[in-house]
Amino acid sequence: MTHDQNSDAPLITVLRVGRIFAPEPLDATDILIANGRIAALGRHLSVPADWPVATIDAPDLTAVPAFIDQHVHVTGGGGEGGCGSRCPEIAAADIAARGIGTVVGVLGTDSISRTPADVLAKVRSLRADGIAAYMYTGAYRVPPPTLTGDIQRDLAWIPEVIGVGEIAISDHRSSQPSDHEIARLVAETRVGAMLAGKRGICHFHVGDGTRGLEPLRRLLRETEIPADQVIPTHVNRRHSLLQEAAEFALEFGATVDVTAFDDCPGEHEFSAFNAVSRLLALGVPVEQITMSSDCNGSLPAFDARGDYAGMRVAGNGALLGDWQLLIREAVLPLDQALGLISGHVARVLGLQARKGRLAVGYDGDIALLDADLAPQQTLVAGRVVYKR
Repeated sequence: MTHDQNSDAPLITVLRVGRIFAPEPLDATDILIANGRIAALGRHLSVPADWPVATIDAPDLTAVPAFIDQHVHVTGGGGEGGCGSRCPEIAAADIAARGIGTVVGVLGTDSISRTPADVLAKVRSLRADGIAAYMYTGAYRVPPPTLTGDIQRDLAWIPEVIGVGEIAISDHRSSQPSDHEIARLVAETRVGAMLAGKRGICHFHVGDGTRGLEPLRRLLRETEIPADQVIPTHVNRRHSLLQEAAEFALEFGATVDVTAFDDCPGEHEFSAFNAVSRLLALGVPVEQITMSSDCNGSLPAFDARGDYAGMRVAGNGALLGDWQLLIREAVLPLDQALGLISGHVARVLGLQARKGRLAVGYDGDIALLDADLAPQQTLVAGRVVYKR
């Protein structure tokens, strides 16, 4: 649904649902959204008859905060096997159909044929289609490519830029950054974010290399950088790395991001379901765990010599599927599980003042779920961007 299609839509929407989780369960069944923000929650809410109101009656559905995916290759990833292996862009419909209202666009290995400017253009296109979209400046390599020629200027002058990423470490595709280069990058990001009034996280891709999270351990041990500035992702690509991620989270009070690999949702040994379950069993507080999709990125295969041997394109179906399984298998109740893909993510990104909750003053970003936890409708800023 495009911006033009919404231009004449009522500025006020009333949702009447069966239950509301904000993420905690509320004693309310109605949500009133005015000018994109939640204006009231309660029962039997009403507005004057002559006001421009759209009413959504969904008594069999549960309203929850729309999901936030902090790692999406909005312009497509790939390229490890040449130009013919580039992944396609993502469409707004593919985002909203999963109950996702907010995404953060990211570049990966290929920052030559695709640039931060391409990501910004796609982010603005998704916004025009009703999705709340942001981006990281940079890519795998260090020094990172930027929009303005400087990380701090990107953060200060480009509203959509909320951090730097995905910077690759412990990966044969990375630029093998030194400890000094990593520290300088994170420090530049921190200062630029302070000047811009943003969180300014550094989103780190962690590869299969034996160094694992050690570069980030040294960063937090040897500098004054706070742990909430640094988010490692893909920490469930092997057992030893997941164990290290648990130790990292517990030692520094840091948040770690689990990738919902979509080759076998919910069953693969490295699935997000198994990873979250394992992190919880190792004592990591649920508040320090997030999930993301790596959607439209490449899933490349390499032979023993490190040569490209083929690839698949990642989807976001496993993000929803693994999250649902955590609830169905009673690993987490619904209210706590919501944080993994909404509230905790909003905090990590610095968006917690307006996203990740259903409360007065927050954005009207809402997913309506059926009894099987499947999204039936997704609203962003009070506008319906998906309806099954």
